[in-house]
Amino acid sequence: MQYRTLGRTGVQVSSLALGAMNFGAIGRTTQDEATAIVDAALEGGINLIDTADWYSDGESEEMVGKAIAGRRDDIVLATKANMPMGEERNHQGSSRRWLVTALDDSLRRLGVDHVDLYQIHRWDPNASDEETLSALTDLQRAGKIRYFGSSTFPAYRIVQAQWAAREYHLSRYVTEQPSYSILQRGIESHVLPVAEEYGLGVLVWSPLASGWLSGAIREGREITTSRSVLLPERFDTAIPANRARLDAVEQLAKVADEAGLTMIQLALGFVTAHPAVTSALTGPRTLDHLHSQLAAADTVLSADVLDAIDAIVAPGTDLAAHEKYDTPPALLDPSLRRR
Repeated sequence: MQYRTLGRTGVQVSSLALGAMNFGAIGRTTQDEATAIVDAALEGGINLIDTADWYSDGESEEMVGKAIAGRRDDIVLATKANMPMGEERNHQGSSRRWLVTALDDSLRRLGVDHVDLYQIHRWDPNASDEETLSALTDLQRAGKIRYFGSSTFPAYRIVQAQWAAREYHLSRYVTEQPSYSILQRGIESHVLPVAEEYGLGVLVWSPLASGWLSGAIREGREITTSRSVLLPERFDTAIPANRARLDAVEQLAKVADEAGLTMIQLALGFVTAHPAVTSALTGPRTLDHLHSQLAAADTVLSADVLDAIDAIVAPGTDLAAHEKYDTPPALLDPSLRRR
């Protein structure tokens, strides 16, 4: 396992991290299975665990808390808030009112008195940067969080938040958590350069592109992954974007074979090769998934392999741009770009 400094914090984290989204109802993972995955991850050198209050309505946090009991200080623990937690309209977003409550709820579920990294799950256009950053700064000074970061923010919002922290003399986001994979490279043209400019740690999610790069999806095979059951439209190869992804996967499989690598090693080795990326979040649902991902911990791709990947999916290109979560709202809502 490789270790890298998380932005400018001085904290050392593993280049592969354990994402706990599949713990609980989403991945149908039991507590015993989740604990076994955490055990194996820590044994394999992973020291960063990332979850969120929204994952299975808090169940993921509860499972993580039970799995790390007795060894909290050996783990860099990260969680997130901002997504809807129930039907109450104010139980979501990035207001001070909600973040204070949400963090207390997360600490209770995790069974800890602080988290190392508290992340805003999505940008909230209804809350000002000053509102959110002042709340996070106060929570940091209270000792409930060590650092805070953003997740899936558009690049311009990352910049705005950095300037707001400076203007109002508040603590700043020190990390960003974007989606990044061989098939979704758009952040190379905006988010990653901004992260490098401001010295942010970058924890990338979905490096296997929701299973497209796991090796399980190939031409002529029925797609039966758990994600394809949840989101069938994202795997319907009659849709042009999905067809383009499958074509790219077939070409990438040849590159991996010629390099003596699995598709997972190729995919994880690619995202961790970018100088702006600190760590790739894996999201195993089973122990077998985790072991196949840990096998990529020391993978270093040669320049020839990286060039071959660039020839298949050009730098800065998203093969499924409509699935991005950091798209500026005005590109999705016509009313926001018309007087």
